[in-house]
Amino acid sequence: MEERWKTGEGETQSGRRGEPDSTERQSTLSCIDCGVVNCRKGDRTYPDFCLTTGLEEDLLAEALAEYEKPDVNRIAVVAAEVEADYYCKLTRVEETMEFARGIGAKKLGIATCVGLMQEARTAAKIFRKNGFEVYGVACKCGAVRKTDIGIPARCEKVGPHMCSPILQAKLLNREKTELNVLIGLCVGHDSLFYKYSDAPVTTLVAKDRVLAHNPVGALYQADKYYRRLTE
Repeated sequence: MEERWKTGEGETQSGRRGEPDSTERQSTLSCIDCGVVNCRKGDRTYPDFCLTTGLEEDLLAEALAEYEKPDVNRIAVVAAEVEADYYCKLTRVEETMEFARGIGAKKLGIATCVGLMQEARTAAKIFRKNGFEVYGVACKCGAVRKTDIGIPARCEKVGPHMCSPILQAKLLNREKTELNVLIGLCVGHDSLFYKYSDAPVTTLVAKDRVLAHNPVGALYQADKYYRRLTE
């Protein structure tokens, strides 16, 4: 049998036996379980588990205080301006350049997978043609064996040398890039790059070898060809 619970005004979501009881479920539901998204406009009833209506004032104040920092505020304002001014008008490549201009970034770093070098070169050509200085670092830079840092030898079946996002970040830090653009780093390697980059980072390409670097395709087909992901 299925239980059903409201995720907002006129919205329900299905659950199966063996899930937490209603009280426990209520405390674990979050924005991804909402069928209303009333925080977008505020013209409907919020669901009982809404994070907005249940938000602690001190946590909200703590987050808002971060936006008062000049470097953070600049990014937040420019990002919103790019969204508003070019909504459904520009590609992500073009939006990246508009964002860079907005925050005053003239030197762009590219952290790329070696498997997307052609795409990275094309991006660099576009950026340079539009007045930016570009410095790029490939993931295999350093040519260090995977086993040297404890990666299992079986992982060498796709190549002997490790991806080194930390080195990529450090080389771009050394070059004092002002905005780093990520092109196709592997899942997890991108996490390390974000962690070690001094400059703000934006992702231009999210790697998906199976779906031609269009990972959202699996979400669009989650109830069809990729049903195995949800069953």
